[in-house]
Amino acid sequence: MQKLFLAIGAVLILALSSALYTVNETQTAIKLRLGEIVTVERAPGLKFKMPFVNNVVKFDDRIQTLDAPSERFLTGEKKNVIVDSYVKWRITDAEQFYKSTGGNLARTNNRLAQIIKTGLKSEFSKRTISDVVSGERSEIMSNIARLAKKDISEFGIEIIDVRIKRIDLSQEVSNSVYRRMQAERQRVAKEFRSKGAEEAEVIRAAADKERTIILANAYRDSEKIRGEGDAISANNYAKAYNQNSEFYSFYRSLESYKKSFSGKSDVLVLNPNTEFFRHFNPEVKK
Repeated sequence: MQKLFLAIGAVLILALSSALYTVNETQTAIKLRLGEIVTVERAPGLKFKMPFVNNVVKFDDRIQTLDAPSERFLTGEKKNVIVDSYVKWRITDAEQFYKSTGGNLARTNNRLAQIIKTGLKSEFSKRTISDVVSGERSEIMSNIARLAKKDISEFGIEIIDVRIKRIDLSQEVSNSVYRRMQAERQRVAKEFRSKGAEEAEVIRAAADKERTIILANAYRDSEKIRGEGDAISANNYAKAYNQNSEFYSFYRSLESYKKSFSGKSDVLVLNPNTEFFRHFNPEVKK
């Protein structure tokens, strides 16, 4: 009898545990009877179901994230870009979601990924690389979110946000852009070098002109000073000559002798009766 009571108690506990279930604050539960929806439980707490007759499917009410795989799209310029995007969504009507998708999240994500891919393809085909990279990204995301909301209205879900995480250029486009940027930088560098060479020539010409002017002014001033000095010297010589012309003549003759016989090997063959030796020859002097 004791074993019988234990067996009955175990069966009752098993039946009671299978008859009770809980719904969390972040969940919505659907009670099914032989595959048909009986009730939708949104209030959290402990719930009751008929064992072996009812089964419960629970759905997460929180925001879900679909991190779509990177896709390759053509822009309006027929250039390939690689786009990485994600979608934020959540279940708003659990009953409709169960009817349309069978409660399969993987199927829902696949459908959303196809919708987003189609929207991105359409939006990117209308724009250039410059537009999609910087100019019109917000507009692209808004258009895709609006189109996606129309396509998923029958699924009982809501699109919260669509975002593009990254836009990469394909290798061939990256090389083309790099070559274009390199050519542009080289053109700018060449322009700067040309302007620098032109300014250098202007500066060099101005410096040469200033140098010529300075040298000309210096030569003029030196000639002027030299002329003034020569005039003073000639004046002094004239005054000295006027004071004693005979001594001055003798002094100049001595200077001439000194310059004529500056070296030991110098030889001068002259007639002694010439004017050159007038101060050594009284007859010539007379």
